[in-house]
Amino acid sequence: MTQSAEAGKPQGNKFIENRSIDFIPENERHGSVFSQFTLWFGANLQITAIVTGALAVVLGGDVFWSIIGLIIGQAFGSTIMALHAAQGPKLGLPQMISSRVQFGVYGACIPILLVCFMYIGFTATGTVLSGQAIAKLLNTSNLVGILIFAAIIIILATVGYRVIHWIGKVASILGIITFIIIFTKIMLIADISTLFAVKHFDWSSFLLAISLSASWQIAFGPYVADYSRYLPSKTSSSKVFWAVAGGSFIGSQISMTLGVFIAQIAQGNFVGNEVAYVIGLGSIGTMAALLYFCIAFGKLTISTLNSYGCFMCIATIYSSFKGTLNITKKQRLIAVLGIVAISTIIAILGEHSFLSAFKSFILFLLTFFIPWSAINLIDYYFISHEKCDIEELSNPNGKYGRWNMIGIGCYFAGILFQLPFIDTKLYTGSIAHMLGGVDLSWIAGLIFTAVLYFACVKLFPSKVKIIQPNISNSISNS
Repeated sequence: MTQSAEAGKPQGNKFIENRSIDFIPENERHGSVFSQFTLWFGANLQITAIVTGALAVVLGGDVFWSIIGLIIGQAFGSTIMALHAAQGPKLGLPQMISSRVQFGVYGACIPILLVCFMYIGFTATGTVLSGQAIAKLLNTSNLVGILIFAAIIIILATVGYRVIHWIGKVASILGIITFIIIFTKIMLIADISTLFAVKHFDWSSFLLAISLSASWQIAFGPYVADYSRYLPSKTSSSKVFWAVAGGSFIGSQISMTLGVFIAQIAQGNFVGNEVAYVIGLGSIGTMAALLYFCIAFGKLTISTLNSYGCFMCIATIYSSFKGTLNITKKQRLIAVLGIVAISTIIAILGEHSFLSAFKSFILFLLTFFIPWSAINLIDYYFISHEKCDIEELSNPNGKYGRWNMIGIGCYFAGILFQLPFIDTKLYTGSIAHMLGGVDLSWIAGLIFTAVLYFACVKLFPSKVKIIQPNISNSISNS
């Protein structure tokens, strides 16, 4: 790996992050592998994950097979996202900027732009639920609750990396407390053995449960390395993998299992009143206020991750054409303000149709991020062999070039290949229709894109890294 020529010393307030998308020198590396576990454990012990698990039952599944399906999806998805996380310490870079290796300096902007939409969408949907919790806690309107939450996110995303990991630790503790309280109340009002006895296996519902949890995990892939990039470069990749995969798997499965139970108990009363129903499981007074606070705080971790990650992507796109990896604090603040403002507007406008829109949104995301994930992982582990020329990532006239048509072509081929397998409200493919609404696009897209990219690299090795621009035009066009 080629590192930046200037290691530099940390400057300014150590609590406020000074780096953005630039390489993290070894003397600025810090943190522990355990912090990766607490970050992703805390990020998944939250209300949106509960809602995701509840969808498996709300949309026709039973308790037993929904939980089994969710576990299978978690195992598959957390493996994919943790393989991305292991890249962080080795590269010392945010996740998406390393996509320039596979797509070219300019070409990487294509998947990165789509990732920005993902972050904004997830921030918006999380803000809906957080706004509800804050509104109940402060006895105000949902609108005020949403605006308060948005203001907090702006501050945290601007401060950056250290505070995000600190929030992850606190969210882990509060999340455990919250889920113990809620699960205890479920035990008091329902017989768990009776809930598990609800069995009516259906392939469509079972595969939906797998897709819900797999897409939940895979959607972390485009930014998971952003939060491991400060670890020392000698940190064991396997330890990072297991810490991230374990934290994300355990946290999300606890949340989604709770969601399955709640949806079954609710018998249709959960939709449209998600936060209030969860808290209303026997909680009143001070206990209810504590739970509303824990839910709102639990959303801070993941919503800050989304806003911070979106800033990283916007900065990466900007730097592609600017020719530098340096982003000022003022530019960072402006970007975060814009991201949170857009997400807040979407949250306000879409509040009352949240659950239906959220289901369609997270499933449709797979179409665009499965191919990117397949290409990134195949290249990093089997083509580049965990190596990356850091300095060349910001040089459109260098070894990675402006547009890598192998990566770009395989990416769009992967998207197109999934279309017949997709089943969402936005679009239903012919194969999905023949299978009675079973969505297999994610597994089809992953296998197809991985095989296609690997084959193209072997067949056209000279075209893998670059399509070189004319040397005479390199200065004027850069």
